[in-house]
Amino acid sequence: MKILVVLALFLGLAACQNNKPEKSLKSNHDLAALQTEKSVVTTQKFFDFENYKTGQLPEDWSQFTTGKDPETKWQIIQDQNNKVLAQLSNKHPNYHFNIAIYNDLSAKNVDLTVRFKAIKGHMDQGGGLVWRFKDPNNYYVVRANPLEDNVVLYKVENGIRSDLPLVGKGKTYGINVGKLGKDWNHLRLVAQNKLFTVYLNGKKLFEVKDQSFTNKGKTGLWTKADAVTYFDNFQINVLK
Repeated sequence: MKILVVLALFLGLAACQNNKPEKSLKSNHDLAALQTEKSVVTTQKFFDFENYKTGQLPEDWSQFTTGKDPETKWQIIQDQNNKVLAQLSNKHPNYHFNIAIYNDLSAKNVDLTVRFKAIKGHMDQGGGLVWRFKDPNNYYVVRANPLEDNVVLYKVENGIRSDLPLVGKGKTYGINVGKLGKDWNHLRLVAQNKLFTVYLNGKKLFEVKDQSFTNKGKTGLWTKADAVTYFDNFQINVLK
């Protein structure tokens, strides 16, 4: 009898544990704290944006645009019970890039992760990660677009954006992925010297090799044209 009681208690406890809700990515960082394989992290910076004032761009960030239209609108907003950094301006031509850059760190080799949620946009949606940012006309960017359901890595050099060929596949205009939709997705970029590795929602997508920009630069976030996008849990790991 005692054995049956103990067994019942054990099974009940196991069922309760299995039914526990998963912790939110906001609270435990999960994918935002992915380890960098075979690399040494020298500096870490994590942004959940909770300590910033709403209605304005964080004081340690700057906003820029690539293109003729200088207007962009990055600010902290409340998304239900969660603060996010959002790009809210939606009145831009197709060749217009909105950029938000963290001011206080410059690096060459980085492991970047971010959560993003596409809110709206007719010409474009979604957004991406910027690294080795020299100025608004010279940087690398990888972006995920829910309108096209693809992920593409580009260089922006002298104001001209060019998609880069994939290792082993050539010039493919990035890679098609499953439906990104309107939910949160995770984008990750690991830059080690000339090798760039891209992940989406924990899955490795492709690699790119390029040496257009070999010096240190700033990192940040990016949207295109009229894409209104929310970003959260942005993490910068500086690699040795």
